[in-house]
Amino acid sequence: MRFDNKLEAFTDHLTHVEGESANTVKAYRSDLVAFLNFLRLRGLDDLGQVTIETLRSWMAHESRGRSRATLARRTVSVRRFFAFLADRGLIDKDPAATLATPRIPDRLPQVLSEEEAGRMMEEAGREAGRGPGSEAHGRDCGVEGGGRSVKEKALACRDRAIVELLYATGMRVAELTALDQKDVDFQSRTVKVMGKGSKERVIPFGLPAAHALEDWLGQGRPGLAARSSGMGGPALFLGARGGRIGQRQVRDAVHRISADADLPSISPHALRHSAATHLLDGGADLREVQEMLGHSSLRTTQRYTHVSIDQLRQRYDLAFPRA
Repeated sequence: MRFDNKLEAFTDHLTHVEGESANTVKAYRSDLVAFLNFLRLRGLDDLGQVTIETLRSWMAHESRGRSRATLARRTVSVRRFFAFLADRGLIDKDPAATLATPRIPDRLPQVLSEEEAGRMMEEAGREAGRGPGSEAHGRDCGVEGGGRSVKEKALACRDRAIVELLYATGMRVAELTALDQKDVDFQSRTVKVMGKGSKERVIPFGLPAAHALEDWLGQGRPGLAARSSGMGGPALFLGARGGRIGQRQVRDAVHRISADADLPSISPHALRHSAATHLLDGGADLREVQEMLGHSSLRTTQRYTHVSIDQLRQRYDLAFPRA
């Protein structure tokens, strides 16, 4: 079986047996295409000829100009690939079985304070035409007037709903872009999310996110959908041209709103980190937060306890007279 055939067999296994997401499979494929090109350039045309020395030479090549996190991810891709081939009898032995994954130093995730998160949500509401404390949510979302077009107001309304939902649920940006309208249940104020490994979970959200979503679905989305001849289909969030929104558009919206609120430039993932940290600060159970975020390991969720402790230490140093 040639390189390409083995790569196809592996990615097919990831998709249909392991249940990995399309983004995960795409990342594995990209890593392995680069690895297989490395082998071809060195005259290797048989994966059975690969040794641990070959793999260490590849790692040394990969380490030039790449972060430890990238190298660690590529190493995992190669290890899983060879383990798959060995399990299927496509190679005699697994040369990557003893290949060590580079250690990634622990870093605390970037989080907003509760006050900063509040400022960001208020800024998103202001841009959508709803001032802080206003009871009449969505009063001009998608309506002409005020110097802005229907499209401009609809996009501002959409962006407000996006940041409110990201912060309220802690979902990943890929999960948000995959949402359909039917996934939102306003009666129970929950949203159904398909996470990594095709694992489904249901996440609650509060009234601010509910109001923002109602405004978007009631007044903002119809204006964009009408201009696109149904390109967006069942998608919850639409892009400027009316199709399903992409991850880059979500990131751009989050960056812009955080900058407009005079906050550090943050990513959608920072809102996920912030939601988890603020829940734990408020007394939420660690396992409940794990379930909400869709973490397979409790250890991943425990990172946020370190953030909470770090923030507590800062408040202690400011407030305690003998700190």
